[in-house]
Amino acid sequence: MHSNSHNLGQSPHILILGMGGTIAGLASKPQESPLQYEAGVVGVGELVQHIQSAVPADLSLVSQQVANIDSRNLSDSLLTKLGIAVRFALNDPAVRGIVITHGTDTLEETGLFLQLTCGKHALTHKKRVVLTGAMRPSNAPEADGPSNLVDALRWASTAIENCPGGIYAVMDGRGCLAMDVAKRHTTNLNAPMQDSPSSSVGLINPSWLSGVKAVQASWAEDLAIPPEDHWPWVEILTSHAGARAQTITHWLKSEVNGLILAGTGAGGIHDDWKIPLNEAAKQGIALVRSTRTGAGFVAPHLPGIDSAICLASGAFSAPRARIALQLALYAAKEQKLDGKALTWQDFFARIADLPVIR
Repeated sequence: MHSNSHNLGQSPHILILGMGGTIAGLASKPQESPLQYEAGVVGVGELVQHIQSAVPADLSLVSQQVANIDSRNLSDSLLTKLGIAVRFALNDPAVRGIVITHGTDTLEETGLFLQLTCGKHALTHKKRVVLTGAMRPSNAPEADGPSNLVDALRWASTAIENCPGGIYAVMDGRGCLAMDVAKRHTTNLNAPMQDSPSSSVGLINPSWLSGVKAVQASWAEDLAIPPEDHWPWVEILTSHAGARAQTITHWLKSEVNGLILAGTGAGGIHDDWKIPLNEAAKQGIALVRSTRTGAGFVAPHLPGIDSAICLASGAFSAPRARIALQLALYAAKEQKLDGKALTWQDFFARIADLPVIR
């Protein structure tokens, strides 16, 4: 195995892109307090060296550091850099597959972003892009990062029968579409996978695979990756008991482009928000209803909510809906007109209508 940070030219290899996270974290007292650590410290090249003995000797690896951060600090500009790196690698004939080491806190945002901007590219080039991470820092007892990285490398490099190219996530012995990964517990080792429709990395579930193929068949064209300083400004607001109109009116004086409303239950919004939300819509602020519950479907035409003002997020959580809305707003603004112009609502509906894997 060969691992470095340089291109191997035409030598076939797996590219490992490092983004930081807990998998690259170090605890100051790993035996006593393994959860007291700093994320994004260890370089991706060093992570690869630690699992060298578990990887087939004939599998060439190339590592590249895109960022080394605590993923809670993930930014729009870093998503741009990652998306461009993935697109470039997918177009490189020497790259057999791509693994991305990433923090789990914002894994769901990156997973959806890559599906919407690189999913068709990956399927067309018959390559797998695999996100992975860890719940324990690299020097903690029984750290889970090494096994997750090895599983991700196998998923990216092995000819899995009938499993097409695409954007996936692998952790805790399971794999799923990256757009379905979501951290739903603070410390469990399977936190990013416990509520995600997934399959064992060792034996692919046929029903899950049929769902994957349905999603990929529905995604006909990747959306543009916004330049680092051209991402639309979208915020997430949470409805709750005692919510005030000022939570909305505060944004009417800003340059915000869109608001994700993380509603109660199936996407309900406090009545005190209704009048200022109507004003926000008149000002051209894009509005999408989601749910603060973390799971479930937000349907359109909820009684008591004007569906002409707020689009429903479907199966997308609030963080994923934010990414989808940002990309929809950018696509509507930058589209090359060849016929009737599409609105951000058109682009968002196309994203939210993707099949849901049960």
